[in-house]
Amino acid sequence: MDTCKRCFILSLVFFMVFFEDLGTNVHGFQGEEQIETTVEDFLDHSPHFTTTQGMYDVEEVGDDGDDWQMVQAKGNQFVVNGQPFYVNGFNTYWLMVFAADQSTRGKVSELFQQASSVGLTVCRTWAFNDGQWRALQKSPSVYDEEVFKALDFVVSEAKKYKIRLILSLVNNWDAYGGKAQYVKWGNASGLNLTSDDEFFSHPTLRSYYKSHVKAVLNRVNTFTNITYKNDPTIFAWELMNEPRCTSDPSGDTLQSWIAEMAAYVKSLDAKHMVEIGLEGFYGPSAPARTQFNPNSYATQVGTDFIRNHQALGVDFASVHIYADSWISPTISDAHLEFTKSWMEAHIEDAEKYLGMPVIFSEFGVSRKDPGYNSSYRDTLISTVYKTLLNSTKKGGSGAGSLLWQLFPDGIDYMDDGYAIVLAKSPSTSNLISLHSTRVAIFNSRCSWKCRWGCRKKNSLETFLYHDDL
Repeated sequence: MDTCKRCFILSLVFFMVFFEDLGTNVHGFQGEEQIETTVEDFLDHSPHFTTTQGMYDVEEVGDDGDDWQMVQAKGNQFVVNGQPFYVNGFNTYWLMVFAADQSTRGKVSELFQQASSVGLTVCRTWAFNDGQWRALQKSPSVYDEEVFKALDFVVSEAKKYKIRLILSLVNNWDAYGGKAQYVKWGNASGLNLTSDDEFFSHPTLRSYYKSHVKAVLNRVNTFTNITYKNDPTIFAWELMNEPRCTSDPSGDTLQSWIAEMAAYVKSLDAKHMVEIGLEGFYGPSAPARTQFNPNSYATQVGTDFIRNHQALGVDFASVHIYADSWISPTISDAHLEFTKSWMEAHIEDAEKYLGMPVIFSEFGVSRKDPGYNSSYRDTLISTVYKTLLNSTKKGGSGAGSLLWQLFPDGIDYMDDGYAIVLAKSPSTSNLISLHSTRVAIFNSRCSWKCRWGCRKKNSLETFLYHDDL
């Protein structure tokens, strides 16, 4: 069977299988029976296939270990095994720390199982904990082997549930150590550092960071015996979580660091993708675009979305969305308007200037915000998903999003206000699952390679593009 036919069949099977989890409350459909009728009707009217033939051939295609390949950026989209790979994913930063304790390790498996059940395929998490409680890196190049084994477990467990990982390598903020911890280590060694931003400029601190990168990329997983830099479970390396260098608003200091570190990661691992971890603020290189920044301060933090992502070795762009932090904590429609314009601006720039995919790698809303309710959260998530689908159906650079953040039940003490517990949030869970279904269909149908020529094509098109998520 040729590739296009397999794509066709897989798209319809995804259509049926994912809806088993959605129940009967999806707006625009009258439950599972009508959905299955639509799909079967679609198959039966196809000039090439029957439902029986389709199921048989999907089993033939299979999903064995040989299909678990590296995801790559090709133009403004992600691809794997020659197929598109649009992302519906999530953040859970604490996985390594929980895996380091046998009493909480089960929460890692529980989370991956729940994420997989709603079709999420990429998780962003920390591959750092510097000098803190249960630290991975206790001092420069000195590691706690038990914590490293915990990270091994996270990677191996993610693969079991067919979830890929974006591993972030250091924090801009103090949590889990961050650049401040590197400065402390530098001063302890005899340096006279006065600013945390010297993390980006001082050669000793740059060497500390490079040593950590090397240790992680060359790590051999004790569960799988696969070196991290050879493991397709890892979607990409992230240079830093939300880098800022406020001491140099020109952006030159951070640009130099990005250029050096992206090239260094690629020198160790040419197979995996690299992204920076930026929030997406526009800087001096694109004054006309600063109108899209959420506030005037965003222009002064030393980041520069377009310039930063033009550094050699950077494969895709990252953007965060926090209207409640950047504009005002009180919920309003202005937050939704900002979210849409912020996304559309970055998708346009990724297409026009960068020629790469963009992932909106953190977005969410806090229950602590004045005026918050779960309906608003669903509306915000729908806004993000709709904006991405508008890009996807045109073959644009909007390549995916990662919720901040997904939690299993029973760990409320870790919640920063943004946690989504699927079991307690049925409407949100259904929303995520529906978007996963749509993304899975795009990923399997080879829409730009095949022309179905089927009279029932409109049924699927309506499902993919229907405005009411």
